[in-house]
Amino acid sequence: MNIVVCIKQVPDTKGGVKFNPDGTLDRASMLAIMNPDDKAGLEAALRIKEQNGAKVTVVTMGLPKADDMLREALAMGADEAVLVTDRRLGGADTWATSSTVAAAVKKLDYDLIITGRQAIDGDTAQVGPQIAEHLALPVISYAEDIKVEGNSVIVKRQYEDRYHEVKAQMPCLITALSELNEPRYMTPGGIFDAYDKEVTVWGRDDLTDLDDANIGLAGSPTKIAKASDKVRKGAGEKVTLDPKESVEYIVNKLKEKHVI
Repeated sequence: MNIVVCIKQVPDTKGGVKFNPDGTLDRASMLAIMNPDDKAGLEAALRIKEQNGAKVTVVTMGLPKADDMLREALAMGADEAVLVTDRRLGGADTWATSSTVAAAVKKLDYDLIITGRQAIDGDTAQVGPQIAEHLALPVISYAEDIKVEGNSVIVKRQYEDRYHEVKAQMPCLITALSELNEPRYMTPGGIFDAYDKEVTVWGRDDLTDLDDANIGLAGSPTKIAKASDKVRKGAGEKVTLDPKESVEYIVNKLKEKHVI
């Protein structure tokens, strides 16, 4: 079984947010982390690997410094890593990103593709389903539990105020919520092994099944009119609870906002 996990390096907002003159994020100058939903998707793939046997390949599109995030994924237990990087791909919106990532995934063997529900630097939740559309695959979004049964996956998915249990035959694509699991930590041995492995690097010219009209800033239908890092504060909420209730209340609020 081959599982491809699409992950993204996103800004760590604790270090501040910076913008380029064209309104895109200045990713090169900001601290970065693995997107939380993507990390949960990776953990899900690793658990399937342990339970059912699988090869896990992580794929990302980004700057060369995304190599560090891919090494983290390898240290967690991924088998192979692919970095798609090229200046011509920069400034991509969800359409251009999904077109590029789908072209990269086409070069790999896959039975199951897992992406995060959305990235914390965009919050669109569009890229995963768009990749599925490019690859003509069924998609199950908002996964909170994933099980493999033969040649199918059974997914418990969040839907407004209820849950659905959905079954799909592979190959298919699943988008994962951060609530799906608690991702594992890297082990010292895993870290050493990760830096001994080779990360495959592909540029624009390696992606033959891709139209230049659909890549980078020029190929992005979405244009940024204005960007700002100013945070507008909303009305606060005051509650009076005992210590135990207070902890539960705060944890639930953080989960609602997908902070944890």
